[in-house]
Amino acid sequence: MTARECCIALNLIPGIGFARYQSLVGHFGSAEAIFPISAAAARGVPRIGAALAESLAAFDAEREVAAELTAAEKAGIRIFTLHDPEYPAVLRDLYDPPLCLYWRGRLPEEGMPLVAVVGSRRLSSYGARMTSSIAADAAAAGFGVVSGLALGADTLAHEAAVKLGCPTIGVIGAGLNHFYPQDNLELARRMIDCGGAVVSEFPLNFPIHRTNFPRRNRIVAALGRAVIVTEAGLQSGALITARQAAELGREVFAVPGHADNAQAQGCHRLIKEGAGLIENFQDVAEALGFGHATEPELPGFGVDELPASAPPAETAVMNVLRVAGEADLEQLRDATGLDTGTLLSVLMTLELKFHIVRGDDQRYRPARGR
Repeated sequence: MTARECCIALNLIPGIGFARYQSLVGHFGSAEAIFPISAAAARGVPRIGAALAESLAAFDAEREVAAELTAAEKAGIRIFTLHDPEYPAVLRDLYDPPLCLYWRGRLPEEGMPLVAVVGSRRLSSYGARMTSSIAADAAAAGFGVVSGLALGADTLAHEAAVKLGCPTIGVIGAGLNHFYPQDNLELARRMIDCGGAVVSEFPLNFPIHRTNFPRRNRIVAALGRAVIVTEAGLQSGALITARQAAELGREVFAVPGHADNAQAQGCHRLIKEGAGLIENFQDVAEALGFGHATEPELPGFGVDELPASAPPAETAVMNVLRVAGEADLEQLRDATGLDTGTLLSVLMTLELKFHIVRGDDQRYRPARGR
């Protein structure tokens, strides 16, 4: 078996994670040398107990991996293992990175920044409004939105991106053949249609279980440059995601709420512990080094100063704005023929170069030199 096939095989066996994978590789010298394995040989591996040794010995690795690969291919799902170059580099920094990622949809465009937007399953009207607003502004600013596809804040964050036709990634706590929650199945399809993805580290037929969600949360935390908690109680899983993000060195932001709202107490605690207090996504963008609160007062920049060596996509966008004067994301996409991911990346680049500005109405305009 190849190293990647070995990863898939071990991921199919309950009780095998990254630590035991390392023990097996260290003991046998390579991933390729693990299978076939006898119970006696497995019992000699650190961290492998008698019951797990029997499971390893009884596992028909070649047959099970072949069946999993066939099922994934039929479903349009790609499996990325630790041995694949497409495996997201940010997840390799986890102390227990997933052995596999089951990925249905597109990988993020190269260079596209990601932010996680999370919160409670039960939101106040204020929390719902803030979640939708922040996620929509993040998507419009060219950020991919990551969340957990749960009901409540996760759903609103994904929906806000989808309404703009922007990529959003949902990480679920079960195998992709056991999609949960079923209420969000149609949303997941729309996410994929918009260039996003639904992701899981669990095998295709792995059932839903409450212990899966903390593991799911660490992937949400790792994928984003920052985690934004819009509203959460003290027992919310969103706080787990936020603390995992902080441990990984990611920025953590929280939206303040009413002092007497129990659903805001988690955000208030995060702020007391050092999370950034934010009122809108612009606060996040500026903290991460993107965007500007006001149009920059810099001479010599604007539509007429776009250099002749500029990439064709940038030139195409600027040509549209030169004629139209202003346009929203959908109009620019239709006029240039660029896909949403590419267009968002171009727009962010042009904003950072001060060639265009985005107004509060989410319309783009040339930033003509003064």
